[in-house]
Amino acid sequence: MIPAPAFLSNPERFMAFSRWAAPLFGVIAAGLALAGLWLGFTAPEDYQQGDTVRIMFIHVPAAWMSLFVYLCLGGASLLSLVFRHVLADAAAQAAAPLGAAFTFLALVTGALWGRPMWGAWWVWDARLTSVLVLFLFYLAYIALRGAMDDEAKGARAAAILALVGLVNLPIVHWSVNWWNTLHQGASVFRAQGPTMAAVYLWPLLLMALAYMGAFGALWLVRIRAELWRRRAEAAAMRAARG
Repeated sequence: MIPAPAFLSNPERFMAFSRWAAPLFGVIAAGLALAGLWLGFTAPEDYQQGDTVRIMFIHVPAAWMSLFVYLCLGGASLLSLVFRHVLADAAAQAAAPLGAAFTFLALVTGALWGRPMWGAWWVWDARLTSVLVLFLFYLAYIALRGAMDDEAKGARAAAILALVGLVNLPIVHWSVNWWNTLHQGASVFRAQGPTMAAVYLWPLLLMALAYMGAFGALWLVRIRAELWRRRAEAAAMRAARG
């Protein structure tokens, strides 16, 4: 077995770090969200989209997070397969429901935004379809882990599935460039700079940071809970044998 790096091989160090980091991230996320929502909902109406533009402050960060969390899931799954370490596996397991929630939020708010803009709640658009596939990968990962009685085998099978799903990330990102789509192209992260007006850009970035902080807090809490669960099960097994 390949020795795991120090940051993966010391759950006690992680528990000590996460004990104060999780609430700190939560407080930061709440502050950023309040500022972002205030700026977003006091911004003027868009000349084309009207008040509907405000859905962007909820939808776009959720869409960004759906990709970022899956990248975390894939990275943790790879590390768990290579190093066979409990902390990496717990991180992957903890990330999946959070990623599914962000992706579901992106799909729902996208439908709410699309109805007045496109005249339909849903179209089989390249971006929308690839995000739906991403959501299904999250659900499949969760279901596969839960379907096997042998937790170790379920973890390995789900980790392999998560790595396969990484192929979908560039498809989601580049779909608006590769195919004809109703979905607008990038307007923030562009080589030429953002095309969005500052009055919308700043609250959008604040909300994105708030989502990131919320994910960090919830991820740490979920990993801690998973580690405690595994410790309790291991202690119960030792007591049963003794």
